[in-house]
Amino acid sequence: MSDKDIKTILEKEELNKADLVFLLNLREEKSQDLFDKALDIKLRNVGNTIHLRGLIEYSNLCEKNCLYCGLRKKNEKKNIYTLTDKQIDNCISEAIRLRYGSVALQCGEQSSKEFTSKITSIIKRIKELSLGKIGITLSCGEQKEEVYKEWFQAGAHRYLLRIESSNKELYYKIHPNDEKHSFKKRVACIDNLKEIGYQVGTGIMVGLPFQTLEDLAEDILFFKQKDVAMVGLGPFIPHQDTPLWKYKDQIHSDKERMLLTLKTLALVRIVMPKINMVSATANQTLDPLGREKAIMCGANVVMPNLTPTINRKDYAIYPNKACVQDTPNQCASCLERRIKSINHTILYDQWGDSPAFLEKNK
Repeated sequence: MSDKDIKTILEKEELNKADLVFLLNLREEKSQDLFDKALDIKLRNVGNTIHLRGLIEYSNLCEKNCLYCGLRKKNEKKNIYTLTDKQIDNCISEAIRLRYGSVALQCGEQSSKEFTSKITSIIKRIKELSLGKIGITLSCGEQKEEVYKEWFQAGAHRYLLRIESSNKELYYKIHPNDEKHSFKKRVACIDNLKEIGYQVGTGIMVGLPFQTLEDLAEDILFFKQKDVAMVGLGPFIPHQDTPLWKYKDQIHSDKERMLLTLKTLALVRIVMPKINMVSATANQTLDPLGREKAIMCGANVVMPNLTPTINRKDYAIYPNKACVQDTPNQCASCLERRIKSINHTILYDQWGDSPAFLEKNK
């Protein structure tokens, strides 16, 4: 197909599954029109500004055994940690000092009353120390509806729960098929969060074993069908202490997974022009300029790490994560420089809510 034909598809008002599969299959030298289209749509709908979410990786304890994740319960090689109250306070103070208008509290999945009550108290502490000025995103896994309501009432207003794959069959190839890992429950939690009033985010890994371009196209259509406010996606990076490690030789190369991630990200921006989209740290892990490339393909959110440096290496969902040795100051200055280099601007002291969500909830 010629460049003219590619541009014709990109000018369509609505892309169907066949269009998405075709564009996901573009070779690198044919992908620039796709990236340019996504960037143009982003600039017209959310501008050239970047929202920051100061990332606090609270604990790597997890009740689950997802087959790709280094935090899985059965991984006996991980060094378990949970941040102390003092460490949490220091993270919040750093967010305030660095003028991050929002933080993201992330952890392994736990569901005990002790755990859920602790998250409630952390939310309230963030609000207290910041005088209500810092927005709060949670990524704390599947919970009962009453827990989600408790956290929402405490002050959290965004929630990220990645589906990882909207294809049920593929979902169970990367998760155990048991009561702890239910595809139906995962989707139900996304729906519950929306009903409660959260700005809901979801996402996937790109380049998984067994994953097809048709799967990725369906994932994009799933995001649209669920009408989510934000999407976080990044390349699959195999972890040596997980069951999926044995398929490491059957996946695309780092370069190919990075390219496929950028094409997927660009198509999500085209299909959903006003949502928030994260430029994931995993992009920079595979490609030194991965974060910048993702921004130029449609992303508008970056998550600088506030987790104490001593703990970062232990929050190892995947290995060799970028920036694990950087201090919060180093992260902040590095991001400022990187984002300025691609003619984008950081918006400090702002929650950075999704324009798509705000328009629907005026």
